[in-house]
Amino acid sequence: MIVCHCKAVSDRQVRAAVRAGASRRGAVARACGAGTVCGGCRPVIDEIVSAETVSGAGAGTDDAAGVRLAPSR
Repeated sequence: MIVCHCKAVSDRQVRAAVRAGASRRGAVARACGAGTVCGGCRPVIDEIVSAETVSGAGAGTDDAAGVRLAPSR
């Protein structure tokens, strides 16, 4: 399923980014571009990060990875 329509990023790509070590939304954005335009997909990205991480810890809404994100609507 497409998670980020702005960048045409699928849930598989987001999951792959998390499995490769992206433990926060900003790291996912750096890895695949999801969440960097309109922000509408950010809640879904956060859910995927939480589901894919062992404890869900670190699945934050902050951007500790240094990626400038567009404000949420």
